Amino acid sequence: MSVTDLRRAARHPVDYPVIAEHRDHGDLNLHISNISAHGFMVDDASQLVRGDRVIIRLPVIGRIEAYVIWARDTRAGFQFERIIRLDDFVHMIDTLQPNPKLRRTR
Repeated sequence: MSVTDLRRAARHPVDYPVIAEHRDHGDLNLHISNISAHGFMVDDASQLVRGDRVIIRLPVIGRIEAYVIWARDTRAGFQFERIIRLDDFVHMIDTLQPNPKLRRTR
């Protein structure tokens, strides 16, 4: 998929703090504000630039690598390095969004 196609993927609002492992910066505390099956956005990534790679740990999914595809001000968008299976993604969203009113209809 092209980056444009990936940006059209359904995003799920979340409020999830994560510790990211970065090769140069070490451990970074990031806040994921939305997530899709292809990537996620953080709202506190002023130290990251396009092309940076991080490893994070997500519920259900476990450790996964992602890289910055865009960065602006304090926000950054990441694309996952590998595909997340749909059933694992749905289970992860249920874990990250315990309030059913926040979940998108499936």
